[in-house]
Amino acid sequence: MKKTALVTGAEGFIGSHMVNFLHNKGWNVIGSYLRDGCGGFPRTPNLHFEQCDLRNGQRVTQILAHFQPTHIFHLGAQSLPTVSWADPVMTFEVNVMGSLHLFEAVRHMKRRPVVVSACSSAEYGRVPASAIPVNEDRPLRPLHPYGISKVCLDLLAREYFLDYKIPAVNVRLFNTTGPGKTNDAPSDFVRQLVAIKKGLQGPVIEVGNLKPRRAFLDVTDTVRAFYLAAMKGKHGESYNVCATRTHKMSEVLERAIRLSGIEKAEIRPVPRLMRPSDEKIIFGSTRKIRKDLGWKPLRTIGQTLQSMLDHWDDVL
Repeated sequence: MKKTALVTGAEGFIGSHMVNFLHNKGWNVIGSYLRDGCGGFPRTPNLHFEQCDLRNGQRVTQILAHFQPTHIFHLGAQSLPTVSWADPVMTFEVNVMGSLHLFEAVRHMKRRPVVVSACSSAEYGRVPASAIPVNEDRPLRPLHPYGISKVCLDLLAREYFLDYKIPAVNVRLFNTTGPGKTNDAPSDFVRQLVAIKKGLQGPVIEVGNLKPRRAFLDVTDTVRAFYLAAMKGKHGESYNVCATRTHKMSEVLERAIRLSGIEKAEIRPVPRLMRPSDEKIIFGSTRKIRKDLGWKPLRTIGQTLQSMLDHWDDVL
């Protein structure tokens, strides 16, 4: 039987890459989107898009009943910690209640699909140096409403597996970037560098805190991890998905500057890019996913930054 995937959040960064990945594998793909549409995708018989606000349980149920997916990649979310501080209620309505509507709809299906949910490294919160790289058994102590909402999703998926035998697998995503990403430090760096090179802004790069260490994973490696989680993941389990090494944010910026070819630019810290709280290092152990699924990252930070430079060069 041909596989049919529902990808929630299909208009988002990872969601759009997930749609393309599955489409290229020959799957039937239904992408659900909130409001922006999905006009950038090819028009083919096995690719279909449906507007769906996850907060509308009736609409979620209607889509699942109509398309009967064999797999669900649950990527739809309010995914920015900064927005979650400004609007925690909306964040919980989308990330918690939206996920609950989804699992309730799945519970009432005769043939229950595999559900792979996008959870987050933000669930761990501040981790002591002695526990880095953090593994999946670490206590979940998030620092912001977004992280708390992802703990709720993580636990919901596990509970629906234990109570209703829904084949659920959780992917705890660490920092992911790549072409099309916005609102993270690498994409801000690269966008500004391309704008400077094209004369669209002066030779000033506005930055936030450059001291933290992050392990940035290329989005192509991320979607491959989701796919393997759907195919081989142990139901009821959570898997870290992370790059293999960390870089200081200042190092990422320096690498991006070198790749851009810009010889001189002022680096200017600005308050609006600073967070109320910022983990010194975010780095996850991938031992479990390597062992169970045979996954490992294939792209380097340099390759990722170059693909982002190429993307912004086309966009700006």
